[in-house]
Amino acid sequence: MRYQAVIFDFDYTLGDATEGIVQSVRHGLKKLGWGPMEREDIRKTIGLSLEETYRRLTEDKSPEQAKLFSGYFREMADQIMVEQTELFPDTRKALAYLKEKEILTGIVTTKYHYRMDAILEKFQAADYFDRIVGGEDVSVPKPDPEGVFWLLDVWKLPKERVLYVGDSLVDAKTAEAAGVDFAGVTTGTTGREELEAYPCIGVYEGLSPLFEKVFDY
Repeated sequence: MRYQAVIFDFDYTLGDATEGIVQSVRHGLKKLGWGPMEREDIRKTIGLSLEETYRRLTEDKSPEQAKLFSGYFREMADQIMVEQTELFPDTRKALAYLKEKEILTGIVTTKYHYRMDAILEKFQAADYFDRIVGGEDVSVPKPDPEGVFWLLDVWKLPKERVLYVGDSLVDAKTAEAAGVDFAGVTTGTTGREELEAYPCIGVYEGLSPLFEKVFDY
């Protein structure tokens, strides 16, 4: 088999945390005096770092305000995020397949590591993953490839044996910067043509079509 490891983004790739993110973003913005933002505008920032989310939504470049927003976001997210997160219907089957085939799996996400752990525990899915790189585990968020490079070093694998799967341009840029193959999924807010503008082995409607094409699924 061509790939010995698969690295996933989480939000809109493996699962959906939209409601928790929207509520947490609105809470953070409200605490800083901003009015409510449109749900769709917030959805389009999912996958970005919290600081970049603040800048995109407000056009405020203040690092101090972005840091405050991040803290207020976490304040609400700690209360609601795990409960309001769901895995996509085909996620568990895809992960079970990789485990059966002894293909290494990892997550590189802007979500905090402790939150990712809690979400996976909720769905009894923690055992499907060999490594997780959360937002606090890196010095620079995606699309910087630091998290991917860390996994490559831990696994001692050449880049050509690793596939990165994600739903956003941040993910496509991360894979390109890391020099690993990228497969896009359109289960988020980014369309096929946007993803295909970056180097990729293909863009698929979800994990099942991807696995059917790339693996003996």
